Amino acid sequence: MEFLSERLVRLIERSAEELTNNWLRDVRKNFSTPTYHTYDADKLYQRAFLVYSQLGKWISRATTKEEIATHYTAMGKQRRREGFMLSEVIQALIITRRHVWIKVLSEGLLETALDMHKAMELNNRVILFFDRAIYFTALGYEKIE
Repeated sequence: MEFLSERLVRLIERSAEELTNNWLRDVRKNFSTPTYHTYDADKLYQRAFLVYSQLGKWISRATTKEEIATHYTAMGKQRRREGFMLSEVIQALIITRRHVWIKVLSEGLLETALDMHKAMELNNRVILFFDRAIYFTALGYEKIE
């Protein structure tokens, strides 16, 4: 028997291209992400696609806080070097997370109380991952080298 949360993760990963295109459209027009409006669209696409296509890895209990810290601290440093404002980077991560739930809700898979429970379990894991990603991105951004 397959858990709904596993099906939802696979749905997100299989929909990575659609999610990335929707995310890219949003960050390129959102008033709070102005640097994203003119930054290389292919680079932005690749970055977002990696998050969506590997969501299962990132939210897995096997992925440690240290792995998230290493990746997102480096990302924060890189975004600062690239000229992004920290608030823009955080908003882009929030938009990334928002598109996960827009997709899940649009699929109409949450019909029973058990489905809702499993979706909440997944939601908690996704929120924890993005909270850590945002924190470590900010930490990396603030580090002066």
